[in-house]
Amino acid sequence: METTYDTRSLKDRAAWSAVLSMALCVFVLIASEFMPVSLLSPIAADLNITAGRAGQAISVSGAFAVVTSLLVAGLTRRIDRRLVVTGFTVLLIVSGLAVTFASNFALLMVGRALLGVAIGGFWSMSTAIVMRLVPQGMVPKGLAMLNAGNAIAATIAAPLGSFLGAYIGWRGAFFLVVPLGLLALVWQWISLPALPPRQRKRPGNPLALLGRLPVAIGMASIMMLFMGQFALFTCLRPFLESVTRLDIAALSAILLAMGLAGVAGTWCVGRRLRTRLFGILIVIPLVMAALAVALVALGASPVPTALLLVAWGFFGTAAPVGWGTWLSRTLPDDAEAGGGLQVAVIQLAITGGAAIGGTLFDTVGWWGAFTFGSVLLCGSALAAFAASHMARRSSQ
Repeated sequence: METTYDTRSLKDRAAWSAVLSMALCVFVLIASEFMPVSLLSPIAADLNITAGRAGQAISVSGAFAVVTSLLVAGLTRRIDRRLVVTGFTVLLIVSGLAVTFASNFALLMVGRALLGVAIGGFWSMSTAIVMRLVPQGMVPKGLAMLNAGNAIAATIAAPLGSFLGAYIGWRGAFFLVVPLGLLALVWQWISLPALPPRQRKRPGNPLALLGRLPVAIGMASIMMLFMGQFALFTCLRPFLESVTRLDIAALSAILLAMGLAGVAGTWCVGRRLRTRLFGILIVIPLVMAALAVALVALGASPVPTALLLVAWGFFGTAAPVGWGTWLSRTLPDDAEAGGGLQVAVIQLAITGGAAIGGTLFDTVGWWGAFTFGSVLLCGSALAAFAASHMARRSSQ
């Protein structure tokens, strides 16, 4: 009897396996990025530096991520994308080893800088690679998988780092990145097909894309979305401690619920992006703005605050999937350069939102940071509406 195989099914399974391997790498990257948040004190004590100096381990990775995201498309334009992605995964592993065995502040910074390069490069390439791995209609689902890894890592990184640091030390906590990174690397090497660079007359310049009005409006919406989100999120813990007056156990439970809601929101929104992209991009920041205003009014009440923050996690974590899908449709031939620009905009927005939100929290009060965030989120919705209008006009 002759045995037959469904080659299309085999290819589909291979493609989704490749996407999952990238999602694992995203999980490890984001967990590595946020793990120092809960380990600054032991790092500072062990390396004989101040906690403020140790905090630079977080900011340096963001700075290198911005620079890398703007340069990676041009610098790697002649290299197989499979090699580029696995190369960034290797950098992740080297970063974990460098931080684990850092004997002084300089080596710690080198390890964190390598992590920033891996984050900026990997995220910049992720949308373009997913577009090549799965059919066009399945791109939102693929991006949702990547963002689920992001959501889970952002949820557990800080508490997991604190827990592991108490039992195996901060170096042991960072060393766990290494086997997970190796697993992601082997999985990628097995599952990712050859992805030769696509022929272009000239390398894509991320900043030059801002000369296209639809791209500029979309990036403005992304900038305001993440600035508004992190103006509030950065002040969340002191708000919950001083205004809502929650103890550590209740605060941790709310943060965990927000993260789980984010995973659910990423999955639910990803399933609807194919037909309702711009509606979702407009509604998400409007809902988040309303939630920010409601927190100003109800922040002293624990139960309403908890419910509002769970809703915040549901919508806020899903937003990057929507904008990744927008990028795949707006710049199908410049997805790598567009991805680099998007990562740079997001990293700058997070940094700016956190800085302005923290300043408002200290000078005006917690409600100032929340109000500022809600205004920016409304601006993001308006820009998304403008982007929607331009997309309709161009399709007519």
